[in-house]
Amino acid sequence: MAASATPPFSISYFSSSIFLSSPHHAQAKLLSNSKSYSFKPLKFQPIRSELATLPILSFDGTQIGSTTLNLKSAPPDTARAVVHRGITTDLQNKRRGTASTLTRGEVRGGGKKPYPQKKTGRARRGSNRTPLRPGGGVVFGPKPRDWSIKINKKEKRLAISTALSSALENAIVVEEFGEKFEKPKTKDFIDLMKRWGIDPKEKSMFLLTEVSDNVRLSSRNIGTLKMLTPRTLNLFDVLNSDKLVFTQAVVSYLNERYGYDYEGESEGDEDEAEGEDEDEDEAEDENEEVES
Repeated sequence: MAASATPPFSISYFSSSIFLSSPHHAQAKLLSNSKSYSFKPLKFQPIRSELATLPILSFDGTQIGSTTLNLKSAPPDTARAVVHRGITTDLQNKRRGTASTLTRGEVRGGGKKPYPQKKTGRARRGSNRTPLRPGGGVVFGPKPRDWSIKINKKEKRLAISTALSSALENAIVVEEFGEKFEKPKTKDFIDLMKRWGIDPKEKSMFLLTEVSDNVRLSSRNIGTLKMLTPRTLNLFDVLNSDKLVFTQAVVSYLNERYGYDYEGESEGDEDEAEGEDEDEDEAEDENEEVES
């Protein structure tokens, strides 16, 4: 089998000095080969915009118009890494980190030597709570720890907008249907999904500005459906869905929040920041009461 040719811009693993006969020979070889390698400077790729046209469907399933979504999207070379960092951060931050095991020093009992050191013919043993016996301690077991990872707000927002941009091929826009359901009934909601061309067996995500009680009760028995609002929008459900359904109000929100022209923070970010500050103040007050 012929060996694959080494690309002109890559350095062979065995060109390192530790595989050569002498340092002088290594230095001469590296200097002689340094001119043959051509390294291209990295080009800066700005954040681009993805413009998509989506059909607007009525409650009966007929198309009544169209709308556009203009979302930020990471460059093709870094889009996969940005989305991967966003989803791993979300999943890891959900870990509670409360798993805990007992070492041999923490297990109850085992303080007395079970039998004499010598003249028994058995292996010496100093405790019944050795990790080698049932009921003993655990070697290198898990202990409570903090799994949280920090991610910048702009990076997380870019990850969500990039994932939404890549999923717009399987997305539709519908008119407001919250008032169409006079009473909760799952069968009516499944018929509505079929009129919109959505298979109830496929994973779908509905993004609404406000979920009415009848809509929530009608859709909660459908295991493949996720009913979200802008406050509960997350990267995992976007990537895990086969179909995306937006309302017209949500399209305006996405263009404003994740659009190419977005620069500042919205009221939602300010409310979240104020809530975090209040939680920190309450924690400090509790600590002062405990110390006093």
